[in-house]
Amino acid sequence: MIPLSIFSVSILSENLLLLVSVLVFAGVLVAKVGSKLGTPSLLLFLILGMLAGPDILGLHFDDLHLAESVGHFAMSVILFTAGMETSFDETKPVFWKGVVLASVGVILTVAITGSFLYLTGVPLVVCFLVAAILSSTDSASVFSVLREKKVHLKENLAPMLELESGSNDPMAMTLVVILVKFITDETLMQKGPWEIAGAGILMLILQIGVGVGVGSLVGYGSKWLLEKLQSSNFALTAIMIMSVAFFANGMAQLLDGNGLLATYVAGIIIGNKVTLINRKDIFKFYDGITWMMQLVMFMVLGLLAHPKQMPQLIIPALVSCIFMMLVTRPLSVFLCMLPFKNGLSFRAKAFVSWVGLKGAGPILFALYAIVHSVDYAEENFSFVFLFALFSLLLQGGSLGWMAKKLHMTYEQDPEVETFGMEVPEEMGDMRDHIVTEDDIANGKTLRELQLPHGIRVMMVRRDGRFLVPHGSMQLFAGDHLLIIMGESDD
Repeated sequence: MIPLSIFSVSILSENLLLLVSVLVFAGVLVAKVGSKLGTPSLLLFLILGMLAGPDILGLHFDDLHLAESVGHFAMSVILFTAGMETSFDETKPVFWKGVVLASVGVILTVAITGSFLYLTGVPLVVCFLVAAILSSTDSASVFSVLREKKVHLKENLAPMLELESGSNDPMAMTLVVILVKFITDETLMQKGPWEIAGAGILMLILQIGVGVGVGSLVGYGSKWLLEKLQSSNFALTAIMIMSVAFFANGMAQLLDGNGLLATYVAGIIIGNKVTLINRKDIFKFYDGITWMMQLVMFMVLGLLAHPKQMPQLIIPALVSCIFMMLVTRPLSVFLCMLPFKNGLSFRAKAFVSWVGLKGAGPILFALYAIVHSVDYAEENFSFVFLFALFSLLLQGGSLGWMAKKLHMTYEQDPEVETFGMEVPEEMGDMRDHIVTEDDIANGKTLRELQLPHGIRVMMVRRDGRFLVPHGSMQLFAGDHLLIIMGESDD
């Protein structure tokens, strides 16, 4: 067996492609195993990276700046894709609930968890920094686990949770940036408490305001351009749209704003306002890219972990994780929902309290603190890494069970089988139907089915063959019909 320690990972390494191919292939395999066992794939990606690292299999990767860049790039792709898939219509009824959870909820989480961590004797500002790092519900984890476990939620919780997890990552990152600035800038810390608070509020407003403003301008400003320059090659169109997202991120950071928030906002606007020719194919393309980014980001961050340094942190990380799961998150959720008269049921709030998954986001934020030479940053990285592992294991692994226990799930109608076909939305809705004996009791031809006005059969699948329908076609029980429902002039 060739020890991985012979490999040195760098951009120009001749072994880089070999290593990446092996790790990605292994990641796909563990994801398939994890789906059968009910274990979140992202947890397995983290563990796989940790196993390949220097303390176990011997793969050395210590370029922190490169890791942060890779993580930020991957997070941008994940948040942009999440924004693209966020529907205005579905999110509108729960918009303010999601926004309050993503903003006030994060601040409450930092306040409660920071106060709890202060009991360990660590300086208060460092405690609040760790709390800020842990304050977001990781978007990659939430999106992945909800879809992987096929959890269909009542009370319109799914769009609210996706909105919260997509927008509280930028909020948490903003607080991390502000606290790191305070810790590393001695002139700021020498000011009075009111001056420090004022500076923090101004930085928060600037980060959020610029992020939302740039994301909105880029999203709406690119609408005409994207619709005019779309290509019949959906992959090229998808890449062009992604470049717009990166532009929003870069411009926001250039103006001292939150680039992740700008990317997310631009994704929401483009996904809802731009008419895309090959929308379904583009979204499938993004789905694959997102999985790739999640896999790479989690494994790269896993490579930075040092298991030998973790035994003494296991108990503190587990206790803190349980405290956040059972105290911090429920308190913040229930307090945030108080102002809403048409709020959620108690069971819905309890489930939302359980969906506080941590993942690559907090680990990436902890890495940001190391890169900026913050005191205790390396110890905090191991602590946050363990915290994320416990969160993915305890919360991610039990998410489906908790939803059923609280009676928050429902059976969803089976997905429409479209045979890979796609039609413009204005033409109508596509549905599928399997022919039964009752359907053909009064006549076996397509004409004798006497379909209602506005319904047309576009394709028939029989025994793996695709048949073009016509009025005299004889139908059999088990035939699979692809129909379109739209307006009719007869």
